[in-house]
Amino acid sequence: MYEPESEYAFDKDLTTRLRDLQTPIKPYWARWSLPHFLALLAVITAFYWLLANVPNRFLDPNAGHITVVLGTLGLWRFGWWFTHSIRAMIYARFKWPGMRQQADALWEAGWRPKRLHIQMTTYYEEPSITKRVIGSILGQIRRERIPTTLYIGTGSAYDEMIIRDFVQTYAQDIPDDLAELVFIRQNQPGKRMAIGLILRAISRTAADPEDMVIFMDGDALFGDDVLKKTLSMFAYDPELQALTTDEEVICYGPQWIAKWLDMRFAQRRLAMQSHALSNRVLTLTGRMSVFRARHIVDSKFIRTIEADHLNHWLWGRFRFLSGDDKSTWYRLLSVGAKMTYVPDATVYTIEVIKESGLMRMIQNFRRWSGNMLRNGSRAIALGPRRMPFFIWWCVVDQRLAMWTMMVSPIMAVLGSMIAPGYFWNCLIWVLFSRVVLCLFLIGYSRRADMTWPFILYLNQVINASVKIYMIFHLSKQKWSNRGNQSAGEGTSFLDRLRNGFALFQLVTATSAFLTLLMLYVGLIDLPF
Repeated sequence: MYEPESEYAFDKDLTTRLRDLQTPIKPYWARWSLPHFLALLAVITAFYWLLANVPNRFLDPNAGHITVVLGTLGLWRFGWWFTHSIRAMIYARFKWPGMRQQADALWEAGWRPKRLHIQMTTYYEEPSITKRVIGSILGQIRRERIPTTLYIGTGSAYDEMIIRDFVQTYAQDIPDDLAELVFIRQNQPGKRMAIGLILRAISRTAADPEDMVIFMDGDALFGDDVLKKTLSMFAYDPELQALTTDEEVICYGPQWIAKWLDMRFAQRRLAMQSHALSNRVLTLTGRMSVFRARHIVDSKFIRTIEADHLNHWLWGRFRFLSGDDKSTWYRLLSVGAKMTYVPDATVYTIEVIKESGLMRMIQNFRRWSGNMLRNGSRAIALGPRRMPFFIWWCVVDQRLAMWTMMVSPIMAVLGSMIAPGYFWNCLIWVLFSRVVLCLFLIGYSRRADMTWPFILYLNQVINASVKIYMIFHLSKQKWSNRGNQSAGEGTSFLDRLRNGFALFQLVTATSAFLTLLMLYVGLIDLPF
């Protein structure tokens, strides 16, 4: 568990970590430290030892039909990863360089947006983080000379006093006509209401449709030239309506959580580049995304942010607690808006984990998975004609993967009941496949880490399990780092009845899933 240090010590440590993350990325094999390279050799040695000493049960006549299913699923999932890798490579090596070159040329020629509106929400953030974030924004506004209004959505005077004191001390040289600071104190709880109030304030200024609007969080720190690298893309492509950026994580908490987050951001880079090849992304990340104001100041868009909801046959009509980034994404997706990903503009996410690392991991999965499932169903309903087919299929695949992921570990256990030792063959496959996948992922990271294969598999199993639970409990929402907000936890008779029926659905679905697998394996027979 992370114990907060003094502000000075925290700030000094943050400076060191930022300096490390801002160094040039090394070539692939230079990212391997000696301990991790030796760990890779040890894993390869263990793999060959297992191949030589564990009997091959994959071809056992009693388990051949299991091998067919696992092999087919393996080819499908590996093929999907391979497809994303190839698409990401095409985007990074062939499409993106030309986009960047032309965008930079327009920026150097003097193009600037008429005005930039930055909406940032913060909630009892660490003072050092708040000062760093505001400093990074003002520094780039000062350098690029972009007329900007910075709207800060707060829930109390705490964050406002920190920001006001910092600006008065370190930004006295910035004229009022270049940068304006506006505080908006929310009068209703929740991040969504804070964003809605800011957007309504922007709308009242009669913002030009070609103005730029940045959505960001109070713990998102701008990297070098973020404004230049992101805003110039809208000059390059007049049809572009939204983009999101690369992210790096600075984690204060358990070391294994930091490794897990590093791995997830590597996965994010690969996936984002693959999706951007189709001129769409699967989320407009709330930590940092940029929009053309045309859709943002629309009253329907603002109301979607404030009160996005789902009408569910069991849970009725319920509002979304978190997931404002998914709501913005769905709204723009539904109107056919073009989106992209900017791989060379980096925002540094600062995660301070004070509670149990495992509980934070599960809470994050519940929030992310719930947001994905709630928005994924209606995105699928738009159909492949409203978006590129590849993007539509990516959303469909997210819902299939949670079930297919659980097939392998369950069938490995069941297979051992009819072909003793089959489980160990599956374990060899898991080891081999996750090492190969992580060798790809290291190409999207700053350093190699041989704990990733084990973290990746744990990540996949827990994520799939949480998704299966959440698909039957869509109204249950919890957001611990926004004041312990929660929803879907009612205690009325109707709420208890709904929760009971949702549990019945979950047990029935998982029992049917297990029964089908047992029937296929041959452990049980139909009673007729």
